[in-house]
Amino acid sequence: MIASFSRVLGSRLASYLSKSQPGYQLLETVSIEDVAKVLKTGDILLVEGNSRISIAIKYLTQSSWSHACLFVGSDGDAAEKETLLEADLVEGARMVNLKHYEEFNLRICRPVSLTEQDKKMLIGFAKSKLGHKYDLKNVFDLARYIIQKPPVPNRYRRSMIALGSGEPTKVICSTLIAESFQFIDYPILPGIDREQGSEGEVPQYYRRHFTHFTPRDFDLSPYFEVVKPTLEKGFDFKNFK
Repeated sequence: MIASFSRVLGSRLASYLSKSQPGYQLLETVSIEDVAKVLKTGDILLVEGNSRISIAIKYLTQSSWSHACLFVGSDGDAAEKETLLEADLVEGARMVNLKHYEEFNLRICRPVSLTEQDKKMLIGFAKSKLGHKYDLKNVFDLARYIIQKPPVPNRYRRSMIALGSGEPTKVICSTLIAESFQFIDYPILPGIDREQGSEGEVPQYYRRHFTHFTPRDFDLSPYFEVVKPTLEKGFDFKNFK
């Protein structure tokens, strides 16, 4: 009975948090077709959303990016076909096309030096999560912070949305992608054990748990290249009008 009530409440809460808010400003000047032309398999597309939950994530992470999708590759029109794998708040892990996000500000983050085998393993693992539901524990936590609007110190913001339930059949957008990259041992933001070694020695790194990642981490990561379609087309400021 309690579990059933929790599922119903979670679903209603997810629907409420997914509602878009007015006043969103699109700053992109590049078409979604041009974005599609530069995407490569394994790229991460970051989205500046405008839903209630997006606003909460942007506030708690102090970042423009509230959502992350994984580009799985395409043999045709990448803008029209379902080429983005994501974890949706209501529908869970699913595939959508690029035009689904043509009204939002976007950023492409590209992992470097991936072999074709690496990409195959990465995409295969991510696709194995299709159909999994969104982690509603994360939803309840975010709703609590939205409603109360507490003055949250910077050092605590990350932990507020970084945990979830940890159940293998539940997903959050950034943790699904982080787990996929960790499956092929690709680094995102490794932690540093500052207690290891002495002064002057190489710091000891350790791998963060995949549930501890948020969308902005792919933007901040030193191991992902930021790709901008305008520059890829050969931008020349002297011809800018």
